[in-house]
Amino acid sequence: MAIEALGGINTAQSPSLAQAVVSQQDFLRILLTQLNFQDPLKPVDNEQFIAQLAQFTSLEQTRELTDNVSTLLSIQASTQSIGLLGKTVDVASGSGAVTGTVTTIQFASGQPTLTVLAANGTILNGVGLSQVRLVRP
Repeated sequence: MAIEALGGINTAQSPSLAQAVVSQQDFLRILLTQLNFQDPLKPVDNEQFIAQLAQFTSLEQTRELTDNVSTLLSIQASTQSIGLLGKTVDVASGSGAVTGTVTTIQFASGQPTLTVLAANGTILNGVGLSQVRLVRP
């Protein structure tokens, strides 16, 4: 899940990384296949299996940590957006930078979007955190 931050930092994972995930079921299937097709006269060393299990356990813990960090970043983006309520911000738009006040926040698919009342009276809907260039007191 891509998470926007103030100033346009993007934390989206690359598609190739998301497709390269091996589940615990896949690992156990591979391990069972190895055991079924090993030569009975030359069995695989137990230390290799233990090493493989340790590596997979480490991989699973790293994946869980990544998921937890993604959740934390999502919470941080929500907290950042709530802190912008009532603040004057400079927002990048198609017509250049617009200065206005954040009036409301919507959460669509877990991502905060802002509504900004521009100084000239126009309303900008669906402003992402990555579009906010400057926060004024």
